[in-house]
Amino acid sequence: MERVTLRIPKQQIEEVERMVETGEYPNRSEAIRSAVRDMLAEQDVGKERPSEKRKRRNKRTWAKV
Repeated sequence: MERVTLRIPKQQIEEVERMVETGEYPNRSEAIRSAVRDMLAEQDVGKERPSEKRKRRNKRTWAKV
């Protein structure tokens, strides 16, 4: 996995921290990776068959802590 440095407004980081604190994500990195996955999946939505969309929607790629 590669490391990426980015600048994010303080308010957005605070929202991400709240999601981590409530257990929605195990850490900030996983929350941001999830957002990137969702963004990339949106790009591919028109290219998928309905059965592939269901599999992707039902698949969880990280474990809650």
